[in-house]
Amino acid sequence: MKTKSEISQVDHKVWSADLGNGYYQNPILHADYSDPDVIRVGEEFFMVSSSFNMSPCLPILHSKDLVNWKIVNHVCDKLPFESYDKPRHGDGVWAPSIRYHDGFYWVFFGAPDEGVFMSKTKDPFGEWSPLHLVKEVKGWIDTCPFWDEDGQAYLVNAFAKSRIGFKSILHVSKMKPDGTALLDEGVHVFDGNLHHETIEGPKMYKRNGYYYIFAPAGGVPTGWQTILRSKSIYGPYEDKIVLHQGSTDINGPHQGGWVELENGENWFIHFQDKGAYGRITHLQPMSWENDWPVMGDNVDENGIGEPVTRWKKPTTIQQEITVPQVNDEFDGNTLGLQWQWRANQKVEWYKIGENESQLRLFATPLPEGVETLYDAGQILTQKLPALTFTATTSVTFTPESSEDCSGLMMFGLKYAGVMLKKSDAGLSLVHFTGENNGNTTSEIEEIVDQLDVETVFLRIEVAEGAQCQFSYSIDGENFKSIEQRFIATEGKWIGAQLGIFCINRGENASSGYADFDWFRVSK
Repeated sequence: MKTKSEISQVDHKVWSADLGNGYYQNPILHADYSDPDVIRVGEEFFMVSSSFNMSPCLPILHSKDLVNWKIVNHVCDKLPFESYDKPRHGDGVWAPSIRYHDGFYWVFFGAPDEGVFMSKTKDPFGEWSPLHLVKEVKGWIDTCPFWDEDGQAYLVNAFAKSRIGFKSILHVSKMKPDGTALLDEGVHVFDGNLHHETIEGPKMYKRNGYYYIFAPAGGVPTGWQTILRSKSIYGPYEDKIVLHQGSTDINGPHQGGWVELENGENWFIHFQDKGAYGRITHLQPMSWENDWPVMGDNVDENGIGEPVTRWKKPTTIQQEITVPQVNDEFDGNTLGLQWQWRANQKVEWYKIGENESQLRLFATPLPEGVETLYDAGQILTQKLPALTFTATTSVTFTPESSEDCSGLMMFGLKYAGVMLKKSDAGLSLVHFTGENNGNTTSEIEEIVDQLDVETVFLRIEVAEGAQCQFSYSIDGENFKSIEQRFIATEGKWIGAQLGIFCINRGENASSGYADFDWFRVSK
């Protein structure tokens, strides 16, 4: 087999938006970076997306050309609430916004049960300020700050009917210029219930004397992109649909952010809901006509654009082809930035460097009252990176008891995987499936093989349509497929996720552990 250093030099880009000829293809990120927002600062672009109940929270992505992106940071390590020490599926960080103002980078988001939060920094690659509670409130979501020319600050937001009893309303409040608190109860500035049901995700801008609110409506899978404009920040607002699915297969197209380049070019980033693959990220060309944005390709010449699948790249500085991280050789002092835990992370779950260039996951117990993997916070996950790919890992399992287990899985409302358990013969290789129906979770396990080894190579091959085939090997070369195939499904507001884990499912503490030598994704 090749050494780790040799493997690390291999190009494993399973999806690249940059076609290498001056053009790009959509999606620019075939991964679940939902509810994206983007800004330009000089020659650099920064993007944020929802992270919900996952930790670390609020990924920061960086680009020099809007096409090639890399994960560079997270705003915070975890959410400041003990209730997130267990997975709270679909709660937490909803639809953040990012802005650059007064020398600071600002991120705002609404947590539907806790309120509106803010963090800021002068260095987006460095440390961000602790999350600050701007307003304690239920149901305020999709928040975006705006600073007017006179220095007055505002916050625009939408509402979650599940928490507050209504939706399809956009709301504007005055805010302290330092972003720490709201100054009034605010005003409903737009009611979308008549023509733009489920309007949400507002992003506010100002251009040529108009206040603009970019907002999607019609729902995530079937909606459109709406533009509101007014000469007054409180309205009344005119509205116009500027981007819809049309004759394309790009449904949605849903919320995002506008950026203007130094040369005057305009671009819009949004997402498309693609089921198990999550809410993948697209880039649309944009221009202005009669002080209205024109997005995508106006093929019908009716003023409503359709998403493009291939287009000339933005006119920016040249950047080498880059994709968000997926592989991890575990040879540093920290986990790769692509990894997230399913709840507030805990130091006792893992350690890097216990064995050289390996990740050690400890067989920590499930949370109190939890019996299935669905509600286990200590599953280490990352997003699906492409339509088709193969993910392989090497794990050396050292269990203490028969209640210890470690493995590789595909996580969603339905989930499946392969795991190792202690047996008289050495290790049992177990195939498992699970399903959450909203109220209860059921799991089924089946012993596939008995292995007289400590190190096993586990693999998942994902074909188009999120069809998953698990396999295993004792030499890393010859893999034996698990008979049962599995079709991945989305989770709560998120796409399916790749996961590795080591868990104790008993009532007593365990000193068992699993050493993962590497995790590699290839075509």
